[in-house]
Amino acid sequence: MTSVHPYGYTDTLDAEHYATALRADIHRGLTSTPKSTAPTWFYDARGSELFEEITQLPEYPLWRAELGLLRSHAQDVAARTGARAMVELGSGSSTKSKLIIEALGPTGLNYVPVDVSADALHQASAQLVRDYPGIRLHALRADFTTPLVLPSLPEDGPRLIAFLGSTLGNFRRPARGPFLRGLRDIMRPQDFLLLGADLVKSEHEMTAAYDDAQGVTAEFDKNLLHVLNRELDADFDPDAFDHVAVWNSAESLIEMRLRSRVEQLVKVRGLDLAVPFGRGEEWITERSAKFTVDGLRGELADAGLSTDQLWADPDAGFTLTLATAG
Repeated sequence: MTSVHPYGYTDTLDAEHYATALRADIHRGLTSTPKSTAPTWFYDARGSELFEEITQLPEYPLWRAELGLLRSHAQDVAARTGARAMVELGSGSSTKSKLIIEALGPTGLNYVPVDVSADALHQASAQLVRDYPGIRLHALRADFTTPLVLPSLPEDGPRLIAFLGSTLGNFRRPARGPFLRGLRDIMRPQDFLLLGADLVKSEHEMTAAYDDAQGVTAEFDKNLLHVLNRELDADFDPDAFDHVAVWNSAESLIEMRLRSRVEQLVKVRGLDLAVPFGRGEEWITERSAKFTVDGLRGELADAGLSTDQLWADPDAGFTLTLATAG
């Protein structure tokens, strides 16, 4: 697709991608036992605002820990990789990636932000080309959970693929291996992967991060119901559900759930569904895996990726890992 912007832009998704994916996931999830849906649907405009609030909560150190590690080690990343091209998966606002861009040297740097949101891509890309006039930016609207086809990038020199925010944790273990192998498949021997991951901590710390005292995370969780009411003509009553956060030790992940306060029948007219909820029935709205250092190294190795360097924030229990296609 030819760009009419001061940067390159390729859209690999059709106009109905969001609606089609939403309908498929919600239909599958609300007819499964237990009910379970992807966390993707939290993020309308209000959901994004609420998540920004969450990142500043005292109970949620993940965002600040990763930012701190990037501030401390972006120059190390630049020195170890020598990358002149960077691909960022799930780039969003590209706030954290600016630290890496500046360390790599923005003038002449090829930067490819990848996101499913065209609005987020255009907003962030327009700001980046204003901030860094010499950057070579090509925004890619794509679903990075499917095989990626990257725009043409220079073949000489290593490329850095960045996957920040511990988003890897949103994949369950059976899906993480194929996803990481897919990244390995698009990497050349000289390329690097920079991966953010949240570590296992005390159960209290982990559940508090997803069920804060101010109730912001609860509002974020229930925002899903507002999205479905609007997008799928549903009649969810947010007051009929409670937000809970549960540590699933068997799978090493936090589950955010909506618990039905009453027995109820919810109509999702856009899917021609009537969805029964028993009193106390729980619907899993997000899974967020937590890792150990050894476990993360092992998963990377199983995918053909070799850990080059790992930086950790021991207080917040967060790591940045630089890996190669070993």
